[in-house]
Amino acid sequence: MPKNEATPSRPCLLLLDGHSLAYRAFYALPEENFSTTTGQKTNAVFGFTSMLVNVLRDERPTHVAVCFDRSEPTFRHEEYPEYKANRSESPDSFRSQMSLIHEMLDALRVPHLSLAGYEADDLIATLATRAAAQDMNVLIVTGDRDALQLVDERVTVLMTRVGISNMTRFTPEAVLEKYELTATQYPDFAAIRGDTSDNLKNIPGVGEKTAAKWIREFGSLEELVNRIDEVKGKVGDKLRDHLDQVLMNRRLTQLTRDVPLDLEVSALTVGQGERAEIDKILDALEFRGELRDRLFKTLSSAEPETGEGFEVETVVLGPDQVAPWLRLLPEGRAGLAFRGAYGSGTGRIDSIAIAAPGDGGAGGRRSAAFIDPATLTEADEAALRDWLCDASKAKAVHDAKGPMLALWAQGMDLRGLTCDTALAAYLAMPGQRSFPLEDLVRTYLQRELRSEAESGGQASLFDDQDADTAHDLGLRAMAVRELADALEAFLEPRGGTHLMGDVELPLVTVLAELERAGIAADGEYLSGLEAEFGAAVKQAVDAAHAAVGEQFNLGSPKQLQEILFVKLALPKTKKIKTGYSTDAEQLVWLATQTDHELPTIMLRHRDQAKLRTTVEGLIKEIADDGRIHTTYNQIMAATGRISSEKPNLQNIPIRTAEGRRIRQGFVVGPGYETLLTADYSQIELRIMAHLSGDESLIAAFESGHDFHQATAARVFDIEPQQVTGEMRAKIKAMNYGLAYGLSDFGLSGQLGIPVQEARALKDEYFEEFGGVRDFLNAIVTQARQDGYTETIMGRRRYLPDLNSDNRQRREMAERMALNAPIQGSAADIIKVAMLNVQSALKEAALRSRMLLQVHDELVFEVAPGELETLRELVVDRMNAAYSLRVPLDVSVGIGRTWEDAGH
Repeated sequence: MPKNEATPSRPCLLLLDGHSLAYRAFYALPEENFSTTTGQKTNAVFGFTSMLVNVLRDERPTHVAVCFDRSEPTFRHEEYPEYKANRSESPDSFRSQMSLIHEMLDALRVPHLSLAGYEADDLIATLATRAAAQDMNVLIVTGDRDALQLVDERVTVLMTRVGISNMTRFTPEAVLEKYELTATQYPDFAAIRGDTSDNLKNIPGVGEKTAAKWIREFGSLEELVNRIDEVKGKVGDKLRDHLDQVLMNRRLTQLTRDVPLDLEVSALTVGQGERAEIDKILDALEFRGELRDRLFKTLSSAEPETGEGFEVETVVLGPDQVAPWLRLLPEGRAGLAFRGAYGSGTGRIDSIAIAAPGDGGAGGRRSAAFIDPATLTEADEAALRDWLCDASKAKAVHDAKGPMLALWAQGMDLRGLTCDTALAAYLAMPGQRSFPLEDLVRTYLQRELRSEAESGGQASLFDDQDADTAHDLGLRAMAVRELADALEAFLEPRGGTHLMGDVELPLVTVLAELERAGIAADGEYLSGLEAEFGAAVKQAVDAAHAAVGEQFNLGSPKQLQEILFVKLALPKTKKIKTGYSTDAEQLVWLATQTDHELPTIMLRHRDQAKLRTTVEGLIKEIADDGRIHTTYNQIMAATGRISSEKPNLQNIPIRTAEGRRIRQGFVVGPGYETLLTADYSQIELRIMAHLSGDESLIAAFESGHDFHQATAARVFDIEPQQVTGEMRAKIKAMNYGLAYGLSDFGLSGQLGIPVQEARALKDEYFEEFGGVRDFLNAIVTQARQDGYTETIMGRRRYLPDLNSDNRQRREMAERMALNAPIQGSAADIIKVAMLNVQSALKEAALRSRMLLQVHDELVFEVAPGELETLRELVVDRMNAAYSLRVPLDVSVGIGRTWEDAGH
């Protein structure tokens, strides 16, 4: 089927139904897979943008516009107040994304419009009519079948079907083939058929086949009405009984082609988006990888204005050429790029590129060198090793921890690191999730990661080297070198230089050392635990089948819905798109509403299945040395927290007895006598007391009583001994909730009390701790003014949504503003503690070593005879990490397993 596309002699206008496409994208992509680190859902934005990019790429229009509905009633509502009255209100998570879609369109320079009193379809009909009159082709993308009435030799409709990529192209021939009607006849047919989505009633007992048959037989609805007595039988009677409804349907489905739009179709040209602006919104939405690449390939107008790349020539160093090249290297910072594989505490370096400082050095030497470790002579290897470990030779690397591990595995070291460009970008934009070098080069240098010399700029002195590989790596090394300067200049006025140089950069080496050490795992014990949890899963499955008298798939939400709400007729849970929710929260509620045992069995099944999956993952990660080497991520959490993956050791459940049994699988390794754990006691609350300066809160810490008991006594105005367990639990939730930015609604859910009661409890709390209330209010006020929050060490978190017109986004940003200074300060302190402890271990020449960092806890492996020395050293160095008005407090535990060493 031919495309109705632009030709050299005829331009093409692309018109998109914004709400229709955004809504389809929202339901096509799961919310849980698309959200920013601040919690903003982005599935509708991602899907809409993806559809837009695809159609721009495939259709190549010369003009484009996106039309949106408005919230005001239209002329259709005036005639028929029940028009679309059956539609449920859009979810908040969808409405919060509409302004983001508008921002995306603005960045892409794609025109978008709406007009009070009219629907998007009317705007599309008007623009399509004007464009066709100007001898333009028109392509309409929508999910609304009413648009089919617009199809003619100039106008084609792309109708969305399934998901966000499956569309049907409707030309006049395609409409005739599907409905056996012309596009002109289609609205007559639709009027008889009715439209449930618009709340337009049909004729009872008259389906699409009969409706289409009447229009084919009589030619039009008008002729059918004129000859209505010729329609015999019961269906004829029904038609006559409902004729007024049919005629009203026809008036309402007719699209308006003369909407008073004050614009010219010729002005709707495909935009000239600026790369930096597009990058900014893509970064804010945390859209990376394939969509970004596809977008920039499609929108050629979004290329940088200069199209500038890098001027770099890379020499491939052959045997005995490394040492002389390095000797002639000028003063200044070099850029390094590595190619290899890293993970599980080790790695492999396949090639290295070094971008020379300055203009490339004396003697006409090239600006970058490529080194293949496999070709090194002994003299080469010694020269490279000496240069890499020379702390006086300044170096910049992008994401240095992996290469550092690989160099260690090959007998080399990396010192003199003055900038890690991934870390620097993280400090500049902590809300992002990843920091590809290509994107950073575009953002901070306004350049492309490519060479200015299209033919390649390498000079091969070693003929069998892959010149393209050498040039590519040399280019990356040069980009890193220049990017490091730009990022440091960006961070300097924003206070990030101290964090970069004194905390984050030296921490790279510490985390690499932890990854290399790993922690010993008892594989036999974990295998037994896996089998035990597996048996518990099977028991739960059997119990569930017995409870309902039939077999079903416990992992299928659809089958579970059928069992719970149809077969057993249990109370309905929260309504979702696919029926009624069966998530854990709803199952807990359901268990309290019924005597039937199935909800409780389902919760037990999910708990045991999760435990089994966790143990299976740990077993797979046990390396040949019998240890698990997690990978730490410094640039993931916006608050500054360190996360771990492969495996995620911060995700091991410790609040249940069964979950804590997993920690027993982590043990002291051969040659060491015990594990030692050390963690900060109530660090977030101590930071809150310090930052707020609330004297009552400080006094509660100094009272000598249990902190939560002491604060509860003050709130309820009773003696500490009179505080009940329920009172303590409520105030504990309040204490930590305030540190985490917990809302009234969140507190009510956590405590299982009405929102009004939660609000009253918070008011009582603030009556006693007014300094905390003033502090929290001041955080949001200051952050709204500055655009960011700061930790005690100056770590910033930027929150532009604090001034958003979108209430949901604004309130979410406010919660982030409350959370970030406290959580971020705790992250700063544990990082400084790690640096202090690791430095002290080396100064004391202890063989004991730090193995893990999990939240506010550090885990150590103790060498024989060093226990007391290590205990004293760790407590002293952790306490000295920062001076708070309420001093830091470190708890220590000792044991053969991680669980035994808990406290």
